[in-house]
Amino acid sequence: MKKSFKSMFSFFSESWAELKKVRWPNRKELTNYTLVVLGTIVVMAVFFWVIDIGLSYAIEAII
Repeated sequence: MKKSFKSMFSFFSESWAELKKVRWPNRKELTNYTLVVLGTIVVMAVFFWVIDIGLSYAIEAII
């Protein structure tokens, strides 16, 4: 029982040490990354919408 508690404390201690090493993005970088992600989502949504419409017309033409 004592060993598991010690290993759990060790895990959290090491995790906290690793988090201190992380280089977190500043506000401008975070805004840019967010815009890139949102732009990619919009492009992919439009792409799949166009594919869906095209396949719907193709299936309607066959049937």
